[in-house]
Amino acid sequence: MNRAAAALVLMLSTSPEAAPPSAWTENHTREILEKTQTIRLDTDLSPLSAGERAALAKLLEVGAIFQDLYEESRHPKALELRQKLDAQKTPLAEQQRTLYRLFQGPIANTLQNERMPFLAADPVVPGKNVYPWGITKAQVQAVLEKHPSLQASLLAPRTAVRRADATSLRQDLGTLERYPVIAGLHPGLSETLRALAKKPDPALLYAVPYAVAYAPRMVKAHGLLWDAASAVEAEDAEFAGYLRNRARDLLSNDYESGDASWVRGRFRRLNAQIGSYEVYDDELFGAKTFYSLSVLIRDDAATAKLEKGLQGLQALEDSLPYTPHKTVSSDIPVGVYNVVADFAQARSTNTATILPNEPLHARRYGRTILLRSNIMKNPNLFSNGRTVWEAVVAEPFRAHLGPSGGFNRTLWHEVGHYLGVDQDVKGRSVNSDALEENSSALEEMKSDLVSLYIGKQLRERGFYDDTTLRELYASGILRVLQVVRPRRDQPYQTMQLMQLNYFLDQGLLELRPDGLHIHYEKYPEVVGSLLREVLALQRAGDKPASDRFIERYTRWDEAVHGVLATRMRAQQKYRYTLVNYSALGE
Repeated sequence: MNRAAAALVLMLSTSPEAAPPSAWTENHTREILEKTQTIRLDTDLSPLSAGERAALAKLLEVGAIFQDLYEESRHPKALELRQKLDAQKTPLAEQQRTLYRLFQGPIANTLQNERMPFLAADPVVPGKNVYPWGITKAQVQAVLEKHPSLQASLLAPRTAVRRADATSLRQDLGTLERYPVIAGLHPGLSETLRALAKKPDPALLYAVPYAVAYAPRMVKAHGLLWDAASAVEAEDAEFAGYLRNRARDLLSNDYESGDASWVRGRFRRLNAQIGSYEVYDDELFGAKTFYSLSVLIRDDAATAKLEKGLQGLQALEDSLPYTPHKTVSSDIPVGVYNVVADFAQARSTNTATILPNEPLHARRYGRTILLRSNIMKNPNLFSNGRTVWEAVVAEPFRAHLGPSGGFNRTLWHEVGHYLGVDQDVKGRSVNSDALEENSSALEEMKSDLVSLYIGKQLRERGFYDDTTLRELYASGILRVLQVVRPRRDQPYQTMQLMQLNYFLDQGLLELRPDGLHIHYEKYPEVVGSLLREVLALQRAGDKPASDRFIERYTRWDEAVHGVLATRMRAQQKYRYTLVNYSALGE
């Protein structure tokens, strides 16, 4: 980060903090816990060598560091509240600990899809704790309008934004003095902070790299990754090289070396997603990434079978309804894995991942796809989805939902991130820069639609037969059903509602007294039409146009959506899923 990266100049108003609400009672917590199922991932570790097991232990320690950091970066009081809960032994405290584990912090998502503190904590704010707590988008935009050169630093994916008060500046300068290796990796930053410290003013803004903001934990994680690399080097030199590169990345705040060795590496058994990548938690600008770590074991047989089906990607890219098309590699690093443990932003029932997101890194090295087999094939998760499906789909269509549909839709959804528009006409990334907080919803919808759009071509190639193609299409319908009205800050649910409305408008779906009817003959045309609109929006990079598009297709009609949601809620046994991991002793 250069000197401008830490600068800032604009008076920002501050507002008094309201008193935090009271903690929930047992009745409040029980309402959610009764709708929560627990699944346990008991991944077989027997294929691992002694060195791999030693590396795994170190990676799990890094995961615990990232877990703390994730909770703190979403709420400033999270770790303090968790510590207090751990010291309490009452039945209510036990319930609250479960809620904390489920929601990874003191903010619950209620059955009514409202976010509320269940402990005595401040309500959630859009910028979480990676911006000054409670700052508004208008305040940050005012800075950027007066000082446009600051956008690269204040909205960088891995910087924490501060107010230039004496305490913050003193802490950051102290960090750079205590960790000279970090100071050396960020030349000019100390000088900039010293200049600001001469006249501290809490109305000013500056930004520091995550490596500085979280220096003690990054240094600790660096050492653990180095230890993990040493443990596994004799039998998996490429994985060890990746771990060392990623260890350095955590201090430099530049992920290129780690991304290159991760994406292009050919690892033996273990794989690990390590770092700060996804922007979903930043509801202010959709710019800031949050930490995650996943440790996985490769399923060689399933991966080999999958790789054979991923040939000819350029033809699929060229078939998409947009121009100009780009050149894509057919050598996509893809693997089927069993999850050993997830931490922080990755801790959920997430079925797959494609990273990195930075367009430059993706262009240079590609992106790796990690399919999480023991999540995707979990029978309890599939059963819960079938219950929702059968509640609203008319009887002639109920048997169309099958296990292959979700797997294949997820696979080609991830490939869909690799295809299509990646930069707008101004060269800005479609993942965050161009459409700000709308970027995630539109990118996820694009990938959903690509997975369905190319289904017909894959049928012609023999990847699908008639049954598995229909299961893909059925999974695409299940994907968009909403049991509650989405909030605008929920990118996945927002784009799913948009697809549902478009499918209803275009006659792909029809609501009759006996339930939803699916007009499969309209599937390719309707999906292609919506995909064309999404790709055009991404290419144009027109934020106001994307606002209007989202507003148009996020309508909620109680006579339609409300009726469907009521039916699904009446039949759905579980709304939430808590994942436990045997590797963590859970």
